[in-house]
Amino acid sequence: MGDQAGPFNRVHSVSPPLKGAFPLDHDKKCKLDMLNYMCCLHEKKQKNTECRDLARGYFKCRMENGLMDRDDWNTLGYGDTNETPQHINTPNK
Repeated sequence: MGDQAGPFNRVHSVSPPLKGAFPLDHDKKCKLDMLNYMCCLHEKKQKNTECRDLARGYFKCRMENGLMDRDDWNTLGYGDTNETPQHINTPNK
C-alpha cells in the first residue's frame, strides 16, 4: 500500500518557484495596489491585458518595499511600456 498514488502520499521532490520567494505583504504596504488590480481583473472579465498598468504598479510597489527582488521590466514582461508605473501609497498602520 505504500507505493500507491493518492492525495495522502508525501511529496518527495519540490521545485522552487522560478522567481524565488514571494513574501506575503503582512504590513499591507501594497494592499491598495493589489485590490485595484484584482478589481480591474473582475471588471474586465479576467482579461489581464486590460489591467497591465495596474499590475505593473503593484510589482513596483512590491519591489520598492522589499517584497520581491528588483528586476528589469523587460524580464517581467513590461519592456513594451516606457512610462514609470504608478502605484498607490498606503499609509503605514
